[in-house]
Amino acid sequence: MTLNNEYSLGLAPPSPFEAVRISPELDGRAGTNRAMGNRPQIAATTDIDAITAWLARFLDSPNTFTNYRKEAERLLLWSTGTQHKPVSSLTHEDLLAYQHFLSDPQPAAQWVMRSGRKVGRTHADWRPFAGPLAPTSRRQAIIVLNGMFSWLVTAGYLAGNPLSLSRQRARKAKPRVTRYLDDEAWSEVKLAIDALPRDSEREREHYFRLRWLFSLLYLCGLRISEVTQNSMGGFFCRRDKDGEERWWLEVTGKGEKTRIIPATNELMVELARYRREKGLAPFPSPDETTPLLLPIGKQTRALTRAAVHSIGKQVFKSTADRIRARGVDFESKAQRVELASAHWLRHTAGSHMANNQVDLRHVRDNLGHDSISTTNTYLHSSDDARHRETEEHHKVQW
Repeated sequence: MTLNNEYSLGLAPPSPFEAVRISPELDGRAGTNRAMGNRPQIAATTDIDAITAWLARFLDSPNTFTNYRKEAERLLLWSTGTQHKPVSSLTHEDLLAYQHFLSDPQPAAQWVMRSGRKVGRTHADWRPFAGPLAPTSRRQAIIVLNGMFSWLVTAGYLAGNPLSLSRQRARKAKPRVTRYLDDEAWSEVKLAIDALPRDSEREREHYFRLRWLFSLLYLCGLRISEVTQNSMGGFFCRRDKDGEERWWLEVTGKGEKTRIIPATNELMVELARYRREKGLAPFPSPDETTPLLLPIGKQTRALTRAAVHSIGKQVFKSTADRIRARGVDFESKAQRVELASAHWLRHTAGSHMANNQVDLRHVRDNLGHDSISTTNTYLHSSDDARHRETEEHHKVQW
């Protein structure tokens, strides 16, 4: 097993595994766990072809695709480079050894990226790991790989799933979310944005774009991918049972699931302000394709996830600098804010709604979670009640 800078697998570029070169004897054609004699449902003859077919199911979900590709690639590299086996020959015992390996990938020079380095996957200095995986990350890796092996069995490529023999542990309650901003830190972020200059046209546009982005992330609890992949045409208005017009935002998010989110009066005010700055009508039309967030200037393309992440980090860095300037007693608060990212606002939204007595069923539906618990599969929140509670208790308050 080696890493190289070429497309060396004979797959149509871009291959999900362009950084991997596997010798013919380890490509899986003769894997001991191959489903010989059955009628396969995929055309793959090698492990990489089979895993690529599995990954193809997630091309419409970039985050999922990237995460799943990462776990499959790590296993490919370890299987062929350390165990000297194709993935289709791995046994239950091999997978136990792999789980131990994830807790401390050694030798580090071969597996772990040098501190401070960030290079592309085809670069000679690229390594699969940033360091040992935490227990939660190891558990997630095995969940992903278990799904992959199960699918390859169903597809008729593998005879069995070597992870199916793993001890099934009772699901533990998820730990409380810690990556969020408390009320004081959130106020500091808003003050930092409000302190931005807006004398020139460009400064005004930058200011109102930040207000809009942070309002959208906080009031709607959106993921970054949902900001970049949805349009303003998702806003619509309908009357509730009392005859009052209510605005909603329809988004398609993780797992291609569509949900509607209350678009509160505060949010619609910020939307109208932002659109006016861009020379648009205050409210979007139903068929409008304008992205939810736009670049500075005249372009109308959607921003990338990396760009939105970078915008968020700049705001949190600026906020941290303002806090830090007050003296050494504020250093820990500054460091906390500096760690934040745009995704923290989703957690912040959920935490603040829950703490302000918004019904947890409404929080679940606003954020697009599958459930609160098994019991909640029997509960169905009223859209109108959810809108009223969100409007009353969940405000950005610039």
